[in-house]
Amino acid sequence: MQFPNLPVDDNPEPGVSFFFEDVTFAFPNPEQLIAWMLSIARQEQKETGEISVVFCSDEYLRQVNIEHLQHDYYTDIITFQYTEGVVHGDIFISSDRVAENAEVHGVSFQHELSRVLAHGVLHLAGYADKTPEAQLLMRAKENYYLDQLDAA
Repeated sequence: MQFPNLPVDDNPEPGVSFFFEDVTFAFPNPEQLIAWMLSIARQEQKETGEISVVFCSDEYLRQVNIEHLQHDYYTDIITFQYTEGVVHGDIFISSDRVAENAEVHGVSFQHELSRVLAHGVLHLAGYADKTPEAQLLMRAKENYYLDQLDAA
């Protein structure tokens, strides 16, 4: 597997780009999702750079996990932050895992995908989820931002 050569810019323009590696699906309203993702960064009082979101399969993301993090397991999301203090980086999301998690939790694919997108932006904003306390904070923030999206 070859890691995608996504551009890394030292002075990124704010924005969100979506890429698809070995999966396809359509968003109901991509412009709304992009505006919402950028609003998360603003509300977290972070400067925003370029955010690249790569949607892929379980196997593709597992290979990214092995090659770049030396973790041999499936996950729903991996985030690579490029500029400390700036929401600027790559978010890799397994649409297979999102679909499975949506079914397990009894929510729509779109809802779970939105949760994972918020999770990725929060990671780029500097939030971690390695401890139970950090996981609780991350989940509370995800829910807060999901409520905003649902109200839009």
